[in-house]
Amino acid sequence: MSRSRARSAMSRSRARSRVHPRTRSRARPPTRSRTRDRLRAAVAVAAGLVLAVSLAACGKAAQVGETVGAAGPHHGPLRIGLLLPENEIVRFERFDAPLIQQRVKQLCPNCTVSYSSAQHDPTSQRNQIDAMITNGVDVLILDAVDTKAVRHSVIQARRAGVPVVAYDRLAEGPISGYVSFDGGRVGKLQGEALLRALGPKARSSHIVMMNGSSTDPNAGWFERGARSVLQGRVKIAKSYETVGWRPENANRNMAAAIAALGPYGIDGVLAANDGLASGVITALKAARVHRIPPVTGQDAEVAGLQRILAGEQYMTVYKPFKPEAYTAAEMAVALGRGHSLSKITKQRVNSFTNRGIPAVLLEPVAVTARNIKSTVIKDGMYRVDQICTKKYADDCRKAGLIDPDGSPRDAE
Repeated sequence: MSRSRARSAMSRSRARSRVHPRTRSRARPPTRSRTRDRLRAAVAVAAGLVLAVSLAACGKAAQVGETVGAAGPHHGPLRIGLLLPENEIVRFERFDAPLIQQRVKQLCPNCTVSYSSAQHDPTSQRNQIDAMITNGVDVLILDAVDTKAVRHSVIQARRAGVPVVAYDRLAEGPISGYVSFDGGRVGKLQGEALLRALGPKARSSHIVMMNGSSTDPNAGWFERGARSVLQGRVKIAKSYETVGWRPENANRNMAAAIAALGPYGIDGVLAANDGLASGVITALKAARVHRIPPVTGQDAEVAGLQRILAGEQYMTVYKPFKPEAYTAAEMAVALGRGHSLSKITKQRVNSFTNRGIPAVLLEPVAVTARNIKSTVIKDGMYRVDQICTKKYADDCRKAGLIDPDGSPRDAE
């Protein structure tokens, strides 16, 4: 065949193979699942890479009020990932996780909740987030170990169309909703209680502040709230950050304060939670301080309430976990279905990276020996017999929690 004939045959063949634009079939728009599968695949590839994301870009990606997951609403059973920071603090295993799971089941009987605890390890939590995204969760509820370290994973979730509800601690990155207690109010309740305990001698008293972990923005929130009522009304002799919120680290810090100020040179301790209070009180006992100065706390743990009844700890801050957990579950289900949070949230908060995050901030309650019955017992958080064990029976009688014969006086 000559070259000219070959060219002519090839031209005819190409012409036959062309499709006229009018006869082209339109490509179907990707479904929600196909879109998410592609995004999740991208996240899985990117999870091992270190990406530099500018603050401005992050802020732009996270304009709140928009619905994450532009592929449309989700009508089937949701898969919700629950990521909590640890299980040493009693509340997470005993209250938060089961209450969130309970409320999700009430709202969506066929929905599932996958739960992971990071055991204080930020790297483990990042890996858990990446695994949940890859495995197909529709929404995440996240209580971050380290709110800064988790930022990249939150960005990856946003890219995969997975909204993130920040629980108790406000993580950095494009958070879709946030529920916690008013941390400034927590600190104020602690500071006000300590001043009351010190009485008219407060201005000349020396106190130690045992604050939480620097990786937790709530710790700074509590401290600022406390200082707002303490400043100028008492002498803050020492102030510590407690790594990981661990009682043993609070114990070491308190031992250092006792060495510097003397065992009887400390008139009170503002401990940020009950775990830190336990470390503080153990250090005071080890230094043979027979009359423990007033010590604050937070979380209303059983051990903390028992120390309050025994006169070792002055107060704690009760944060009813049920409304917090239920609100997180409600946010997660709404976001997973592609709905706005406008019917749930009434407030807006800012993080270091994002502004105007829809939020619910709940009101904490100060608890002393006088109102244990009308707060944690009345609300059903604990039964009298859970607090008033044999060791604390006499203390419970004095507080009116049990009768002389040992029978409990549950709140009406």
